[in-house]
Amino acid sequence: MEEPLSPRESGRWVAERSRDVFIEEEGVRRAAEMLYGLRASEVFTPQGWKKMNPLAPTFDSDLHINWVFVVDTMNFSFWPDREDQQCTVTHRGSTYSGYMALCAAVTRAMDEGVPITDAAYMASVSLEALGRVLRSDTATPMPMLEERRRALNEGGALLLRYGGSLRRFLAAGDARDAPSLIRRIVDNLPSYRDEAQHEGKKIAFYKRAQILLADFWGIMEARGEGSIPDLDYLTMFADYRVPQALVYLGVLRYSDSLMSTLKEGALLPSGDRREVEIRGCSIWCVERIKTELWKLVEQRDGQRSHINSALIDFYLWPYAKEHSKEMAHIPIHHTRCIYY
Repeated sequence: MEEPLSPRESGRWVAERSRDVFIEEEGVRRAAEMLYGLRASEVFTPQGWKKMNPLAPTFDSDLHINWVFVVDTMNFSFWPDREDQQCTVTHRGSTYSGYMALCAAVTRAMDEGVPITDAAYMASVSLEALGRVLRSDTATPMPMLEERRRALNEGGALLLRYGGSLRRFLAAGDARDAPSLIRRIVDNLPSYRDEAQHEGKKIAFYKRAQILLADFWGIMEARGEGSIPDLDYLTMFADYRVPQALVYLGVLRYSDSLMSTLKEGALLPSGDRREVEIRGCSIWCVERIKTELWKLVEQRDGQRSHINSALIDFYLWPYAKEHSKEMAHIPIHHTRCIYY
């Protein structure tokens, strides 16, 4: 069976053949300059991850560490069919939508005594019970509830083989470097197997597998098992929100035809050429930004930059949320799937 290209190689493959999505080199340089000015920011540290994930528990037990597994196993497809019909979750005095609504719902369940991070519960949770966990403040439920249940059942069954612990699952293999751990995740969890065929080549983006590893690094504060060799292997996490920010920053450009299609709200099937180009070019675009940033740090500071593509994503995703009104004229792409 053909092995897919790695996410980084897939990004390059797609970008070199793209017909509707283009990387703007001047925009790459501007983005690198912007990040250079932020290079000492806490956002590029494990402490920055904690601030970006205020609903995450501390890592004082395996059940708390499992929070990132529960969240990332269900981390896909939050966009509403209509902008005025959002699924929202209010918890601890704040109201959340999108991905943060999922985080709030999982933390709310823990606070209510629901054993949502227990592997046996994950493996057996019913559709009705998960619906209560993910209940919305509004009449709009969280999308794809059945798919989330199946993914959680699959994940819980896997963790039960490792004492119910994400930490033990990741530590069980012979190799502990990032490429080996990503392969371990996707080999054991089919719902994380984010792959496609493109221009005669099998490619992989592995958005959720990569973000699971990065979130494990974050919740562990890069300590113990969370100190992962070769974390620079990770790319950005190809979703529908960060590409919007890259277009807004002038780093990505869509063809007139694609922009028109997206503004019409057309649904792009998973694996559609245009959908693959948006995701693949986003990956390669951030790789280009990272390369330019590393050059600036070396030339101006005489140092090696610690800011990898995953950390750039950790900056761009909240940037997109914070500037949502300014970039509202740039459409996200709509694809209903379990991969992002």
